[in-house]
Amino acid sequence: MSLSKMLRVSCVLAILFALGPARADGPGAAAPRPENGPYFSGQLLIAGPAMPDPRFSKTVIYLADHDADGAFGLVLNRPIGQGPVEDFLIGLGMEIAPSEDISGEISVHSGGPVEPGAGFVLHTSDYQTESTAMLRGSVAVSASLKAVKDIGLGHGPRRHLVMLGYAGWGPRQLESEMRRGDWEITPYDEDLVFGTGMTPEEKWQRAREASGIPL
Repeated sequence: MSLSKMLRVSCVLAILFALGPARADGPGAAAPRPENGPYFSGQLLIAGPAMPDPRFSKTVIYLADHDADGAFGLVLNRPIGQGPVEDFLIGLGMEIAPSEDISGEISVHSGGPVEPGAGFVLHTSDYQTESTAMLRGSVAVSASLKAVKDIGLGHGPRRHLVMLGYAGWGPRQLESEMRRGDWEITPYDEDLVFGTGMTPEEKWQRAREASGIPL
């Protein structure tokens, strides 16, 4: 999909963290809540080679939130477009003053199949706005165009990924999928999350190598 077409489809960046993310429907959505974990917020989910859902085939997901209510994550290796930061902002309705020197290009990723019109910037925790939620370790997520604008102005986060959509699970749904062998867990690795120069499959393979899973 071209960046301009993607921008027309995604007209508004939704601030879902203020409301709490909606959960994806699925067979585990109505299951009773577990009293105890383990929970894996701040770690990486790696799709198993026999993943039955083609939407998640060979994906690596940053698990932003995982508790008794379910899980919320952002896919790290589904690029869908690239173009100038200024074009991205204008396409989403932001006015750019002539004095504002916005430069550079931005890559946009599909963060998951839920709410594909909702925008997020997953980034290092050196940057914060009023829409930023600080996550585990040195990671944060922002849900505003200001974060993208600051990237173009040269004073955004040190490292970032721009996402549209997210992945969500209901109570015990992710745990059920993990027991089935659909997912593996590996610790957070900044270079793996934000690193460039890898194809989607290479990022998946590197995540599996980092976790010690036999290829």
